Amino acid sequence: MNYDTELYQLLEEKARQYNQLSFVETDPIQVPKQFSGKENIEISGFLAATIAWGQRSTIIKNAFRLVKMMDHNPYEFLMNTNESDWIHFLEFKHRTFNGIDCLLFLRSLKNIYQKHDGLEAVFTSGYCKGQSMASALRYFRQVFFEVAHESRSQKHVSNIDKGASAKRLNMYLRWMIRKDACGVDFGLWSQIPMSALLLPLDVHTGRQARQLGLLARKQDDWKAVLELTENLRQFDPLDPVKYDFALFGMGAFE
Repeated sequence: MNYDTELYQLLEEKARQYNQLSFVETDPIQVPKQFSGKENIEISGFLAATIAWGQRSTIIKNAFRLVKMMDHNPYEFLMNTNESDWIHFLEFKHRTFNGIDCLLFLRSLKNIYQKHDGLEAVFTSGYCKGQSMASALRYFRQVFFEVAHESRSQKHVSNIDKGASAKRLNMYLRWMIRKDACGVDFGLWSQIPMSALLLPLDVHTGRQARQLGLLARKQDDWKAVLELTENLRQFDPLDPVKYDFALFGMGAFE
């Protein structure tokens, strides 16, 4: 792909338009935005990102419900309660994510904070293994499923080695790592560079990227994520996923 000045100006303009605090009002990122403590932001954000498919209003409602079920303090809840106190989570359901999946996610998150020093440490360790987001995502999945679980739950953590686009995990990593003056993303984690982030590819960003000639691949899969992010790096090598705001905004709202 050749550098296109007109396309660059469009992407910059649309990124500025949608990378605003008003974006938060319609986005699942509003769930972790209610917290100030690092661990509560990380855990509530991870759970909100995990169920981020389907109608946005339903995603947000169900993510807030999860936080409420954790007494509005996810980190304290995980650290100071036993699995015997978690029985009410069996009632939780969001599309194909059910109570059994929910209990596994709580168990795994507790294990990550007790034995692996938290979500940031796991993703950072994975990133350092291969200096790439691919190695971060692989290592995270490995650690996540080291606790006892039913095989049905594995579909809720993307496997990039089977071609998954890992949209929800890439979105979560954008929230945690990206930092700018606009204040939408948290920029909580500092050891993984923004330049390494990958675009959260969904139906809206994929359609828009193809219309703009940024993506040739037909499927919304892992190879498409790499292709699209690489093309966006031509326009901003240090912060390629800021254009997620542009592509998603144009695709979903226009």
